[in-house]
Amino acid sequence: MMPSSFRRSAARTAAVLLATAALSLVSMVPAQAAATGTVQTAGDPLNVRRAPTTAATVVRTVNNGATVSIDCQTTGQSVTGPLGTSTLWDYVPGLGGYISDTYVKTGSDGRVAPDCGVGTGSAECSTGACAAEGLFRSSDARFSVWDRDADGKSAVVAYWLKGGVGPLYVWNSNGNGTQVDKVVNVPSGGWVHYKVCVANYSATSPVLEACSNGITDFAS
Repeated sequence: MMPSSFRRSAARTAAVLLATAALSLVSMVPAQAAATGTVQTAGDPLNVRRAPTTAATVVRTVNNGATVSIDCQTTGQSVTGPLGTSTLWDYVPGLGGYISDTYVKTGSDGRVAPDCGVGTGSAECSTGACAAEGLFRSSDARFSVWDRDADGKSAVVAYWLKGGVGPLYVWNSNGNGTQVDKVVNVPSGGWVHYKVCVANYSATSPVLEACSNGITDFAS
């Protein structure tokens, strides 16, 4: 019979070995990461959109057959493409926007990447050849505001914070084709509700025109 102290020592050694083995197995399982897909069109380049809808601004194009790295996926406008009909959109950071999953061959008909979650809201003002576009970025609580028409008015995001604080404003008064970025004071996990409009610049009480529907988003 083994002495009790030897048995305890052997048990501790076995426990350490089991724990080490478990850690090794965990380290062998990769964390959920970006997926890879291949763009599949009829041959033409595919539009990359700022938001997951065909109404959003085209930020660039990507060629048929290109390999893309999908950071996350989200639900957007229903689109019919070469691979079927779906509301699933893929966010490709290397392209700076979204592409419909119906144009991306991933080897799966379902999700292959994490949900994009918050920080994906994009809106445009509501009338005609809309002159203003705004985007909230969750990762650093930053608004980007674009002016897209030489209409003599500024592009503006009006936003409200938890507790009813607001409206506050992010202005782009620099003219057609310009972009303004501004970090806003939204604490981590805090929400922001905003809409995108055009207006003549006023520091306090602007008369907002052609505003988009409101979007509620969160800071990560």
